[in-house]
Amino acid sequence: MSVPVDDAVTGVVSDAVGDAVGGAVGDATEMFTALGMDVVTAAVAGKILSALILTLVCLVIIKIITRILYNIFEKTHFERGMKDFLLSASRVSLWFIAAIIVATTLGIDAASLVAVLSVAGLALSLSIQGIMTNLFSGITLLATRPFLAGDFVEINSVSGTVSTIGLFYTTVTTADNKSISIPNNEITSSKVINYTHEPMRRVELFFSASYDDSTQQVKEALMEAIKADGRILSQPEPFVGLHAYKDSCIDYVLRVWCKSEDYWPIYYSLNESVRESFSRHGVEMTYNHLNVHMVKD
Repeated sequence: MSVPVDDAVTGVVSDAVGDAVGGAVGDATEMFTALGMDVVTAAVAGKILSALILTLVCLVIIKIITRILYNIFEKTHFERGMKDFLLSASRVSLWFIAAIIVATTLGIDAASLVAVLSVAGLALSLSIQGIMTNLFSGITLLATRPFLAGDFVEINSVSGTVSTIGLFYTTVTTADNKSISIPNNEITSSKVINYTHEPMRRVELFFSASYDDSTQQVKEALMEAIKADGRILSQPEPFVGLHAYKDSCIDYVLRVWCKSEDYWPIYYSLNESVRESFSRHGVEMTYNHLNVHMVKD
């Protein structure tokens, strides 16, 4: 299998690299010739020495550039996983360029090296196709940011707090402290519900009351329970109303807004306080029941 390489681009790279290292190789060859080596041996030794020197120079340059990129990425708002990926990708690219430069110094044709690396890269990507799918899905998650670390999410049947967002897996900690790692390709192809993305959430609860209790009486009891909780926001305004007529009771709906982090505490607190408020106002919380009338002949 052959991979076509753009001859024009390869020629430009080869010429640029040749100009950069040609002088160093020539100087090294002359030095070894002056030490009494024959021309062929001196030329080989000169190439090896030049390659070693260039490798050290490339190593220093890569470290400097990597440090600069690290400082730049740290000032961005990217997730840690995205920062690490960009830094690793930059480092790999720099080492790829360095390998071409060093290979050219040793007399290896740059076009052939690029072709070989392209074929090797293609074969590797095919052999780890599943891993690559997760990788690119991870990059998508880090770029689009449907959720952040610390958000409470629901992905398929899994709900919990996002612990880490990696390039291959996202870890979610459930309410009962189980750590679940989800492949990123499953997340990008699934529906994701983020419960903490917005600063406010609406709590909606339903309560049943007897037909014997007046609507106004029930609504006053519900509003009393709402006003007793200072975590409930005044805007948007709380709402209570008659929701539906059932066989044995009337359903009332209660809707209040709160900060996202207060959702569950308010949810359970209102369930308790409404029962107490109903008791104070004499409202009966009914349940399904069946009256049987016995008829004697």
